[in-house]
Amino acid sequence: MGQAVGIKDVARAAGVSVGTVSNVINRPDTVSEETRARVLSTIDRLGYVRSESARQLRAGHSRMLALLVLDMANPFFVDVAAGAERSARETGLGMMVCNSAESPQEEASYLSLFAEQRVRGLLVTPADTTGRTLERFRRHGIPFVFVDRLVPSAEACSVSVDDVTGGALAVGHLLDQGHRTLAYVSGPMHLAQCQDRHAGALRAFEAAGVPAERLRHLEAERLDVAAGRDAGARLLGMSPRPTGVFCANDLLALGVLQTLYGARVAVPDDVALVGYDDIEFAAAAAVPLTSVRRPAFHMGRTASRLLIEETGATASAHDHRRIVLQPELVVRESTLGRHRRAARTGSGPGAGA
Repeated sequence: MGQAVGIKDVARAAGVSVGTVSNVINRPDTVSEETRARVLSTIDRLGYVRSESARQLRAGHSRMLALLVLDMANPFFVDVAAGAERSARETGLGMMVCNSAESPQEEASYLSLFAEQRVRGLLVTPADTTGRTLERFRRHGIPFVFVDRLVPSAEACSVSVDDVTGGALAVGHLLDQGHRTLAYVSGPMHLAQCQDRHAGALRAFEAAGVPAERLRHLEAERLDVAAGRDAGARLLGMSPRPTGVFCANDLLALGVLQTLYGARVAVPDDVALVGYDDIEFAAAAAVPLTSVRRPAFHMGRTASRLLIEETGATASAHDHRRIVLQPELVVRESTLGRHRRAARTGSGPGAGA
């Protein structure tokens, strides 16, 4: 394996000083156009790549941000990461994306790695709801912003969605469709997002004057399709069976839909189904899924901008802010019964007469 090309090799081959090469890389406006072109051509020919670790030692800080999310298998967090990465790249920074897999232990391991690497800042959706791992991380003096988690503004910046309102939108829609026995399929209830969506569901029951006992709760171990299939099997065994189901995310809803479809339970005529997040697959499901849309890309982009502001040249003037985005109900066929679908499409008996 050949030895890596260094900045001295570039300077010697281009016939300039090491300082001139450094200026071409870091302050190109200070170098004449002719010299700059010669140095850049030499860099390209030799395949020189500057050492980020050496640059970081000189500058005292990194150009790398980190993003730690609950589940990168969930398209929602893929969109969050895309938004965060976009803002980072626009500012000339890199983004390291990691997955805690909803595990506090994995989260703690990654936080230790970020501290070792002295990342510039961290975007995090916490898996450890006790806050202990982040409290230890705070001692390293690395700024962080909460994503998809509402926190007191004095603690750190946060960008979240009003999940209580989102839960109320989902269940209010089912109640408006005439359903009075519902089920809420959640992920682990230690997650604040699952708690807030449940609180919103109960708020909708109260607003409609329907007893809260009519809302059955099925807690899944994870927020994925397999857990949704398992919840769907438990749903089939309920008596009486709920006629409306609200799932804490779309992956759970898609798993429930698979189980119901396999058991020949018609959606929405036998059971109406609402998901959450409005990932791309929701509209493409066998029965297009009604879902509560959360602006994932915008959430990631906004959080990244807050972190860049906190770690940039104006950091001393930065104030922690708490940004709460609003969800939106997107109605599709999974909650529209035969008569409502006919009215929506203008088909059915007597249509066009």
